[in-house]
Amino acid sequence: MNILKRWLVGKPLKSAENDDHKLGRLAALALLSSDALSSIAYGTEQIVVVLVALSTAAIWYSLPIAFFVIILLISLTLSYRQIIHAYPKGGGAYVVSSENLGKNAGLIAGGSLLVDYMLTVAVSVSAGAEAIISAIPSLGRHQVAISVVIVVLIMMMNLRGLRESASFLMIPVYSFIAIISLLIMYGLFQIVTGNAPLHATAAVGTAVPGVSIALILRAFSSGSSSLTGVEAISNAVPFFKKPRAKNAAGTLTLMATILGFFFVGITFINYWYGIVPRAEVTVLSQIGKAVFGGGILFYLLQFTTALILAVAANTGFSAFPVLAYNLSKDKFMPHMYQDRGDRLGYSNGIITLALGSIVLLFIFQGSTERLIPLYSIGVFTPFALSQSGMVVRWYKQKDHWIRHSLANIIGALISYLIIIILLMYRLADIWPYFIIMPILLFIFYKINHHYKNVAEQLRLEQECDLHEYAGNTVIVLVGNVTQVNIGALNYARSIGDYVIAMHVSLDEDIKKEREIESEFRQHFPDVRFSVVHSSYRSIENPIIRYVDRVSKHAAQENYTTTVLIPQFLPNKRWQRILHNQTSLKLRLRLATRQNIILATYSYHLKK
Repeated sequence: MNILKRWLVGKPLKSAENDDHKLGRLAALALLSSDALSSIAYGTEQIVVVLVALSTAAIWYSLPIAFFVIILLISLTLSYRQIIHAYPKGGGAYVVSSENLGKNAGLIAGGSLLVDYMLTVAVSVSAGAEAIISAIPSLGRHQVAISVVIVVLIMMMNLRGLRESASFLMIPVYSFIAIISLLIMYGLFQIVTGNAPLHATAAVGTAVPGVSIALILRAFSSGSSSLTGVEAISNAVPFFKKPRAKNAAGTLTLMATILGFFFVGITFINYWYGIVPRAEVTVLSQIGKAVFGGGILFYLLQFTTALILAVAANTGFSAFPVLAYNLSKDKFMPHMYQDRGDRLGYSNGIITLALGSIVLLFIFQGSTERLIPLYSIGVFTPFALSQSGMVVRWYKQKDHWIRHSLANIIGALISYLIIIILLMYRLADIWPYFIIMPILLFIFYKINHHYKNVAEQLRLEQECDLHEYAGNTVIVLVGNVTQVNIGALNYARSIGDYVIAMHVSLDEDIKKEREIESEFRQHFPDVRFSVVHSSYRSIENPIIRYVDRVSKHAAQENYTTTVLIPQFLPNKRWQRILHNQTSLKLRLRLATRQNIILATYSYHLKK
């Protein structure tokens, strides 16, 4: 097992090597921007699909809508730069909302992002699987299976550590950046030189009958899905090399610049070429065909797009574990999410994210169309809360707070607007969010309540109760008289004032019972041998009842009660499955009893 783990994950890293495995800007951009950049593949299309539902002439409205999406992107980028510098330990929307808006707001932001990162993974791998199926239609029946395989592969890559993940992702991310940059620049060159005349479905400013504010708002909310993933860098500041805040802020600005350029460029070229969405071909694919023709560059665009859609899930794998760490540190998630794995990553968070995403893939059968609305409400809720939190933070500081919070105010207003639009027009798609969040909040508070109770009960008082016991009663569970039981009884006599050897006898084994008792008395004539009969072929319940009776009597005599369970351990781990697991089941049952000390005596076999 260890050999397999070493092969899959790699050799363990020393804690002192942690700083050596932090990321520079280029590596971090590859690791943390794949989700945001991959949205270029469907962002413009989401806007145009809403508009053409009315008329193809309405496509020109995508240009002013893109302008407002860029305004939102700028305000979010400026705001998250502020968050990075204000909260350099990471945590993003959760930490900002908790500190400035209260714990409930923080938990809503944190819970929303936890679910959203699972949706990020599910949406990304589903889109990647769809791209693979487009190339190999015979795999159409296996979309969910392909998606699950992609999730497992990305999980294993992340378990190997930050540096290896970033190194792998640099190829698909920078290949995608290169081909989309070439697509936009060559397309604009063709337009400027007159080689690509205007084929727009309608000129800018054309009055289109039936266009309403509601339609524009729906298109805007759909296009804003391109901004999912922008917050990931603010959650993952601890991943950066020192100075962490400066490097993280610089990486965020670089990512936002690339994303904004891509989104505006793709939207403009789509308008100019008059491309209309078709069910069987994506808008980006049609743009590539129109600009590059059918040559190698077009196929390279298709390949890199499919690749980045598949690996876009990695943004969730980078940000989810850090967010889970922060929630765990505040005692709203299990403490195991603070543990680092062999490769210095938060392995439990990585594995939890993979399992959650796989569950979502099975529930929604890998349908990106059904996942994206939930994806949007899950990310814009934290957006709105984090922007509001920063406004409150600046207001408390009083020093030119309006000037400092202007970007936050704009971002908050637009984010709340998008949430309202989703509630008005996509409630039928996003209603599960309003069931999931109360359940998550309930779980968070139950976990927090448990940890508070534990701390209260374990805390030392000023005057400790130093109780002195009169002695120790040791019950040794005896099956046959073997080397294991003899060793256990010898040990029991060394720690106990009163030792009982207890044997459970089945009704049909009376002869065997007498043989065991006779042999036992030869070796231990001074130890009490107690037999408990079982009429139902069970040994666990009779043992529990007997231990309860003895411990009750021992307590009256001011004695402790220790139950010693003998067991032998085979020489090789795989051999353990060949033997019954009675001792394991007994330990689980006895661990729930109060005032009983549970101990195990292990006898190691040599061959």
